[in-house]
Amino acid sequence: MKKLINDPRSVVEESVEGFGMAHADLVEVHLDPLYVTRRGGAVSGKVGLLSGGGSGHEPLHAGFVGQGMLDAAVPGAVFTSPTPDQIVPATQAADGGAGVVHIVKNYTGDVLNFETAAELCQAEGLDVRSVLVNDDVAVEDSLYTAGRRGVAGTVLVEKIAGAAAERGASLDAVESVARRVAQNVRSMGLALTPSTVPHAGKPSFELGDDEIEIGIGIHGEPGRRRVGLEPADALTDHLLTPVLEDLGLASGEKALLLVNGMGGTPISELYIVYRRAAQLLAERGITLERSLVGNYVTSLEMQGCSVTVLRLDEELTALWDAPVRTPALRWGL
Repeated sequence: MKKLINDPRSVVEESVEGFGMAHADLVEVHLDPLYVTRRGGAVSGKVGLLSGGGSGHEPLHAGFVGQGMLDAAVPGAVFTSPTPDQIVPATQAADGGAGVVHIVKNYTGDVLNFETAAELCQAEGLDVRSVLVNDDVAVEDSLYTAGRRGVAGTVLVEKIAGAAAERGASLDAVESVARRVAQNVRSMGLALTPSTVPHAGKPSFELGDDEIEIGIGIHGEPGRRRVGLEPADALTDHLLTPVLEDLGLASGEKALLLVNGMGGTPISELYIVYRRAAQLLAERGITLERSLVGNYVTSLEMQGCSVTVLRLDEELTALWDAPVRTPALRWGL
């Protein structure tokens, strides 16, 4: 194992501490317990937005803390859910007096720990709502989650709900728009290589030199099937076709396309995938209104990508376009 680390047991803490130093104008890092908040704390009268999950998926979630997106993020150990004793103070720190929305990826540990934290906060009089993200169409019958996994579509939920909160929408309205995005977004990914969790010291699974895992999870969970090495266009077809079929996008509709890198894939290759995905959308009569290409929900150093499609309407498009200023996503400010 070759990694730029010191002690495998302190990777998350040291990484988050460095992240806070690098982006001190945008975020504040709290070390005991570990969580990240928007610089200056909660905005009075604004609905707070919080998300979190296992580390190793950076910039998710801490990279999306800031104006127009999250008010707080809670990083767990690598590929491990954060605990309620982290989530509770982070929720309290995100509260500006108008309630807090938790955005939770659909993994058993995340769901249980965020649920426990929400109950503890509610017992103290804080109104907390939870929105589940389960956009991964690769999951059919999974041993790893209760239903579909939450993957790259989470970024789109966080951005659009964050914009609604920033413009002063009510708790009910922010929760509603977050649910609407979650219901209208689908994703699927593939892996060319595995990733190595620092404390494990070995790859999380094995792939032959000429094998590709279609439908991989962001923690290295098995996908739908393994295929031999194929050109990028064919692999993109394997990802996008089930996404579009599951979403039920029809000719004449509008969409946002996210091509997300898993951490170890050159951006030039992601644009080759984007090129083919855009062609397929055009062939189906779907208007590509907005796009995003880059590493947003990673799996350590895994080589691979995922494709995400969100059905857009005028309101969601306007919220996507709204100003955002975070370490990993910024425009309009």
